[in-house]
Amino acid sequence: MNMTFAVIKTGGKQYKVAANDVIKIEKLEAEAGDIVTFDQVLMVGDTIGAPLVEGALVAAELVETRKQKTVIIFKKRRRHNSRRRNGHRQLLTTVRITEILTGGAKPTIKAAAKAEKTEAVAEKAPAKKAAAPKAEAAAEAPAKKAAPKKAAAKTEDTAAEKPAKKAPAKKADKADKE
Repeated sequence: MNMTFAVIKTGGKQYKVAANDVIKIEKLEAEAGDIVTFDQVLMVGDTIGAPLVEGALVAAELVETRKQKTVIIFKKRRRHNSRRRNGHRQLLTTVRITEILTGGAKPTIKAAAKAEKTEAVAEKAPAKKAAAPKAEAAAEAPAKKAAPKKAAAKTEDTAAEKPAKKAPAKKADKADKE
């Protein structure tokens, strides 16, 4: 039985969803193309749960999991010269709602088969694109690795010499001032 919309709860948040909606939610432990179900359904159409609707289920296909944009946390205590800047990138899962079920119904085989087809297409297309850059990167990799090692060795030598020359001069200056 397909309803117009449902309100589900996942990741501590509530979402109003309908069939074929694509939403971003907190990270779920599943692979791309898997069918995930949400059993915490708060409302289906005109039926309001107390707190959940009995026998209601929302099935969705997991599209991808990736990081969102960086969220900056900036704390400042005024007049104390105290500032703290932190940031993080939250992991989000993108899901496509396939169907809204009531009365204890299970997700249909059609939804599961649709997910398998999209997963197969998604795996084949990136594999072709990824093969060419890997071949190019493999050819250039030895040349790139050799150059940074030489540059790192030079910077270590010069870095080791410079502090040795400057350190005695600073100590001498302090001794003169006393």
